[in-house]
Amino acid sequence: MGGIAFVLAAIIASVLFIRTAHRDTLLALVIGLSYMLVGLLDDFLKRAHKENLGLRAWQKLAFQVLIALFCGVYCLRVGATELYLPFTAKRVSIGWWILPLSIFTFVATVNAVNLTDGLDGLAASTSVPFFLALALVIHLQNGSAALAVLCFCLVGAIVAYLCFNLPPASVFMGDTGSLALGGFAAAIATFSGNALYILILGACFVFSVISVLLQVIYYKATGGRRIFLMAPVHHHFQQKGYSETRISYAYFTVTLLLGTLCVIALL
Repeated sequence: MGGIAFVLAAIIASVLFIRTAHRDTLLALVIGLSYMLVGLLDDFLKRAHKENLGLRAWQKLAFQVLIALFCGVYCLRVGATELYLPFTAKRVSIGWWILPLSIFTFVATVNAVNLTDGLDGLAASTSVPFFLALALVIHLQNGSAALAVLCFCLVGAIVAYLCFNLPPASVFMGDTGSLALGGFAAAIATFSGNALYILILGACFVFSVISVLLQVIYYKATGGRRIFLMAPVHHHFQQKGYSETRISYAYFTVTLLLGTLCVIALL
């Protein structure tokens, strides 16, 4: 449940540093906190049962869909239905398609971050360049300054958390932290019109989901054969003999490079 530390730290810092908070930012803070509470309940139930039995999958999925649908309706009501095309300053209006896009963005992002949280420091070290690049992208687009500040506050809180989470970790974020990070990422990207940037900035998160889907499909289609030694793919690398530290650094570097490309393209 170590996610409590950096989520609350980021929220408190945001309240202190954001001078004028728009509804988008306040809603993003509430969404991140809500995901943290759901993850906290899940982690608490696991500890209470003393086994990996927390909230059921359908319960967490139902919560994610409801939150995403609410955000989609909110975007429709306030007219925030434009999307930035990655690497350009061009925007396209998608109208009511913001509803299915919001659902897909939230469900995919939250579960992608959750799946990536499988090694010491992995999800956190990948999140640092993700939120840093997202903040700079929003700034260069002349978007919401408050959302950019929220990203910077998340970066600072996660960096401090990494002091205790790098291998060998003494504190673990659990679903409390991973669900909150996914919720923050989806909310900020959706409200700023940068949902498509998640595919690039969050490529390592996306790769975790894709590796699981490929593994399951191939396993069932071939009657038991596997593409990866283990899925998600970071466990495959671990089985190949790579240390948790090296894998975390690789994810950090890839995300940082992709973020740098996105930022440079907007300069």
